[in-house]
Amino acid sequence: MAAAAARFDLKMDADEKALVTKAAALMGTTMAGFVRAAAKEKAQSLLEREMRLTLTERDFSAFAQALDSAFAPNPALQEALDQVGREVRRAG
Repeated sequence: MAAAAARFDLKMDADEKALVTKAAALMGTTMAGFVRAAAKEKAQSLLEREMRLTLTERDFSAFAQALDSAFAPNPALQEALDQVGREVRRAG
């Protein structure tokens, strides 16, 4: 089942409209189709960029070292692991 189309109105000045009209014609689409595709492409690009994590070289080295080093749980986590271990042994 297709989602219902949502309406979005946009006002442009004459120069913007002329520019979009030319670009849409080059792409072989309507102004609405061109604007919709351009907005979607820009939104996806922005969201992907914002989800990407960028580290300095120093931060990346510290991150990689933390991944490579032995893991030692803190006391609260160790207690939780011990408790789960006791519960699993009783259930078996």
